[in-house]
Amino acid sequence: MHAYGMGGTIRTCLTLAEHLAKHGPVEVISIVRSRDEPFFPFPEGVTVTVLDDRRGGWRRGLPSLLVHPDDHTFAKLSLRTDLELLKRLRHMRSGVLVTTRPGFNVLAARHAPKELTVVGQEHMNIASHLPGLTHDIERSYGRLDALAVLTDADRADYARMLAGSPTRVEQIPNAVPELAGGTADPASPIVVAAGRLTPQKGFDLLIPAFRAVVDEHPEWQLRIHGAGPQRPELRRLVAEHDLYSNVFLMGPTAQLGEALAQGSIFVLSSRFEGFGMVIVEAMSKGLAVVSFDCPRGPSEIISDGADGVLVPELDVAALGRAISDLAGDPDRRARLGQAAIQTARRYDREAIGERWDALLSKL
Repeated sequence: MHAYGMGGTIRTCLTLAEHLAKHGPVEVISIVRSRDEPFFPFPEGVTVTVLDDRRGGWRRGLPSLLVHPDDHTFAKLSLRTDLELLKRLRHMRSGVLVTTRPGFNVLAARHAPKELTVVGQEHMNIASHLPGLTHDIERSYGRLDALAVLTDADRADYARMLAGSPTRVEQIPNAVPELAGGTADPASPIVVAAGRLTPQKGFDLLIPAFRAVVDEHPEWQLRIHGAGPQRPELRRLVAEHDLYSNVFLMGPTAQLGEALAQGSIFVLSSRFEGFGMVIVEAMSKGLAVVSFDCPRGPSEIISDGADGVLVPELDVAALGRAISDLAGDPDRRARLGQAAIQTARRYDREAIGERWDALLSKL
């Protein structure tokens, strides 16, 4: 949608583009652009093309007719972006088209030239889609050459949905990008969280949970990195729970590696995920991870008690207890952090890149 913006899908798509560019020309098509400089640097050897440059301001005009209104990008699309997308598709006569979200997957399945190999990507779990969009997915994904999903549970769900169609469903998790900064210090009294400030990420659950941590360990801090519409509500929660000196909304950062390395515990408080890439990023820096066992992803990454801690989803009290227990046990933090580094190596860029190479070779 916006290659110049901030987000996990953007970062992982650029990581994949960088790997694929080793084998041939790669172009990233950004539907829109509203920033002068990209939040994440573009990889060398990758061409970035913009269809709708909005840096001079934007008026939507007529709404999109090609992208389903239940796709979360719909409000940012228009008839103009439809026409620009169709023109670009009509000029693609060979190669592989990879689309990165349901609305674009459906559009490509229906309108891409037959000469193209089309691979859809799902960065969110199947149950998170609204019913109207799910109906479009059921009708259209069978025209894709392949669908790449992030978890084995989603692979099984989509395989059932697409049974009888020629679409190949492959589970390929996101690759962890190289992050700057050193390894976390288990003695650091800092808990780190990161993500868009939206209800999905559950920071409105994490802040009340952290009240119990501060009651037992008043020197500990929670640092939440990210931007989004829920910021005013989160500020109110910090005030309501008298956490001015302990909880900090840090804003977005392009130096996530350094931000993670300053802590010793990472927390994922999401209500749902597509995978939870930030868990792997935190593991790669040696943090002890505490996560809600939400759908989907955390339980496929974390081995509870071995390289992290899983907490029943939406159980705020249990989340607070798990963080507090780790805050009081530096030896356990160190053990979990060391095991986490080993787990993160399964998501190395080269290892995941080889799985993409194998899929494209089969297609």
